[in-house]
Amino acid sequence: MSDSVRLDIASGIATIMLARPEKLNALDDVMVGLLGSFADRIDANRTVRAVILTGEGKAFCAGGDIVAWGELSALEMGQGWVRSGHRVFDKLARMKPPVIAAMNGHALGGGLELAVTADIRICEAQAKIGLPESGLGMIPGWSGTQRLVKRLGGRVARRLALTGEVVTAETALALGIVDQVVEKGGALAAATAMAERVAARGPVANIIVKQLINAAEDEDRAAIMETLASSLVSYTDDVKEGVAAFQEKRTPLYRGE
Repeated sequence: MSDSVRLDIASGIATIMLARPEKLNALDDVMVGLLGSFADRIDANRTVRAVILTGEGKAFCAGGDIVAWGELSALEMGQGWVRSGHRVFDKLARMKPPVIAAMNGHALGGGLELAVTADIRICEAQAKIGLPESGLGMIPGWSGTQRLVKRLGGRVARRLALTGEVVTAETALALGIVDQVVEKGGALAAATAMAERVAARGPVANIIVKQLINAAEDEDRAAIMETLASSLVSYTDDVKEGVAAFQEKRTPLYRGE
């Protein structure tokens, strides 16, 4: 298996590390697949209380690797590359534990879309942030016009996507794109401190709070409503009676409790 993305879990904190520094952590098919696989592993691990998403080297993520998508046909681009990225980014955004992006450097195009899947973004002062796709005749295809609008607002999405402007970390902070700016080299330490604080809170409460906020942003709202409602109703005496009656092959006697 490629080590272009690595997963480490220790003391209740999962760290996902993009590890292709020679390409500024630009995402190819293998990396996208690994991100999806790691999201599944984290959700299945009940010991994980918080997640850190970061990059190795001088960039957080320079976006999708042009070599990976530049020669694709229209069908391959839309039905393969874009849909695959959407499926994986949706998994990342909907992971149960809170996610903190430690933006150790530039986050451009798909790299910014990746950072926006996180619940909290901590950015180093030297980082540049933007959606430069239109300069290549392309659009932000991994939810830069959708999730980014829901989480950061249409004003920010328009400014970045329509102009291709690349902003500084301080401007990103002023625009609400990132939550905190730290000195160069400090993102991972700051994210770790934040993750430790998150991990010390009630894990079930944090899971539910995150789901409620996601639902408010229309992030998987229907599934969240049914998830929370099913959890609630499972505590009722009616469910216990229904299950017992099924096992005992009798008519249930519900009391509405």
